Amino acid sequence: MNKEEFLRLMYDEDIGRGDLFEKISPKDLRSKALIKAKSKGVFSGVEYVEVLCKMHQLEAKFFKQDSELFVYGDALVEIEGNYTLLLKLERCILNILQHSSGIATLTHSYKEILKDTKVELLDTRKTRPLLRVFEKYSVRNGGGKNHRLGLDDALMLKDTHLKYIPNSDLKQWINQARKKIPWTSKIEIESESVEFAKFAMECGVDIVMCDNMKPSEIREVVAYRNKEYPYVLLEASGDITKENLLEYAQTGIDAISSGALIHKAVWVDMNMKML
Repeated sequence: MNKEEFLRLMYDEDIGRGDLFEKISPKDLRSKALIKAKSKGVFSGVEYVEVLCKMHQLEAKFFKQDSELFVYGDALVEIEGNYTLLLKLERCILNILQHSSGIATLTHSYKEILKDTKVELLDTRKTRPLLRVFEKYSVRNGGGKNHRLGLDDALMLKDTHLKYIPNSDLKQWINQARKKIPWTSKIEIESESVEFAKFAMECGVDIVMCDNMKPSEIREVVAYRNKEYPYVLLEASGDITKENLLEYAQTGIDAISSGALIHKAVWVDMNMKML
């Protein structure tokens, strides 16, 4: 779904069978509205609001761009156009900016903890239905990177997949997979133990996810990787919080993934007032 389709569905959901205020409002009155911050955060959502305003012939002037910091009281966006249209789109615009900025703000707080490390911060596929592209865009604006967008861009073998793939067949299975998936696609495998992480590298995977492992265990995996398979990437995931994030980053891991960047983000407070 492209931006226009997404925004059209959002608009239609809110308008329903028609805006009742529009039936009694002046038709040709032009007005301006100002969106201001009522808390601090990282701004996100510009790409979507720009398209939405163009779709409805509104002019938007952004005082902050995606990924920029703001504080309480900052002017964020000034929008000019038909008075009734401004009111009709108020909630759609605020929903976009508040939701997106909330994700970007939380992601940024994680990135600040990692700023003196080389570890990449990744999101996951734990996104709200039909909002994946939007929410992952918000993660990028907070300084994070995207993991898989979907099942089609990397082959990841989780514990649920491995349930029916015997260890004795895993290397052969991976070799067969290489022949069928796109040449540029990576193969990642989830491991909950040091022993299986080592075995997965021996079987020829590109990435090993150390899932729910202790930092001490991950250090052992890292040491083995560095010595035997330096080209394999290592990712840590599971029960990683802001409180223990740095400890995991200091194990020598390449990346840390967290669904919390999206599903635990809180909307940033903003409001829109007519000028």
